[in-house]
Amino acid sequence: MPSPAVVIGVDSSTQSTKAAFIDAGTGEQLAVGRAPHVVTGEAGARESDPEIWWRALCEAVAAGLKESGLPASTVTGIAVAGQQHGLVVLDRAGRPLRPALLWNDTRSAPQAAALTEALGGPEAWTARTGSVPVASITASKWQWLRENDPASAADAAGVRLPHDFLTERLAGVAATDPGDASGSGWYSTATGAYDPELLDLLDLDAALLPEVAPTGAARIGSLTEAAAQALGLPAGIAVAAGTGDNMSAAVGLGLGGAGLLDHPALSLGTSGTVFAASRTRSTSPALNGFAAADGTYLPLACTLNCTLAVDKVAALLGLDREDAAPGGEAVLLPYLDGERTPDLPTASGLLTGLRHDTTRQQLLGAAYEGAAVTVLRATDELLSACGLDPAAPEVAARPLRLIGGGAQGRMWVETVRRLSGRPLVIPGSGELVALGAAALAASAAGGGDPVALATAWQQSGTDRQLPPVERDTETWERVTSVLERASEPLLGG
Repeated sequence: MPSPAVVIGVDSSTQSTKAAFIDAGTGEQLAVGRAPHVVTGEAGARESDPEIWWRALCEAVAAGLKESGLPASTVTGIAVAGQQHGLVVLDRAGRPLRPALLWNDTRSAPQAAALTEALGGPEAWTARTGSVPVASITASKWQWLRENDPASAADAAGVRLPHDFLTERLAGVAATDPGDASGSGWYSTATGAYDPELLDLLDLDAALLPEVAPTGAARIGSLTEAAAQALGLPAGIAVAAGTGDNMSAAVGLGLGGAGLLDHPALSLGTSGTVFAASRTRSTSPALNGFAAADGTYLPLACTLNCTLAVDKVAALLGLDREDAAPGGEAVLLPYLDGERTPDLPTASGLLTGLRHDTTRQQLLGAAYEGAAVTVLRATDELLSACGLDPAAPEVAARPLRLIGGGAQGRMWVETVRRLSGRPLVIPGSGELVALGAAALAASAAGGGDPVALATAWQQSGTDRQLPPVERDTETWERVTSVLERASEPLLGG
């Protein structure tokens, strides 16, 4: 029996790289290779060496190829989906000049505020880019770099997002896609191009930026001889433009023009992210009005504190992450890294409602509740931006697709289910970002719409379906009340 044609979808996240080997015909996951990243920094700083990402990609591909047992000659294409917003500055040889500033580096909050004011306020920004500058957006980080490391900014011969950097290493071509570019703060979703006025405001030369491919599935080149040798793959295979991790997850879920529109997905990872594919370009200041990888739009809201913050609380309490109970009277807002939604970049955690009979398990449960309410409030804002009433019965009946590492945890699932009152779907494929990237690679190698491909790949009966339960409005209102009454000084904002 001949070996199947294989594509590789790479998920280069904050903490690690995963390389999924996917049967291009059936969507079967044949193997997944993994390799860790290193993140450094304190007091708001979060940095990572891009060379570590490249080494991790090489290690993950090698591990996946070994696990699959297939000859390298079966691989026909590769695509990278990467963590969004990171700032990578390169020298003329394509080497990083310094560690990358990551999406959750909050030091650029003052620069974000100054940029917002300089253009005329939030609405002026969303009319162009779809998003208001916050500390996580790349444009804010570029301004921080210019002010705090001017030598690196002045010496930059290339400015890239994380996935752009890796794609360039694969194909030797400086390219990005509209999806990831729309998270930079200098790409206009209104015009589908870099915005010259914003580049002037940022004193950023357009010649330093990668060319924007039409979609994340566009073939932007072929695997170079040098990259092929590093990866152990055949030179000349298709390299897709790739995209950001959230855009790739949407493709993997079958959300897009050839699939489901205006259906929310909630990703529980280091960050809490909610998004939906839409034909409508969002200009709501409450959201990030991103472009999608397939030519539609991807309105998105992101919270900084999700699984990692709750795990930190569990560690402080000396508990396993699943050893939790509903929080009782306690309310814990686990804003350990500042917060993005709501926009409180210098916030710290807040605990209130502590009683003599409060248990450690309830405190951990309160951390789950605080994180879940924060991201579920963002879900309601997202649906409103799509022109939907979150409280309408037909909208509330739409399943919430739960993905990310938290979707595999009992306590996360129970908390989201209890506080949302919505039906939940937990997809059978656990590597949706990598699956979406593989669909982009398959499209680049052989044609076809990537969302349609990913939809066809989904195996029926593998999704976990959870019916709705009665919403815990008492806890919802208690947490919401604290969040709305807590002043910025109290939160450290």
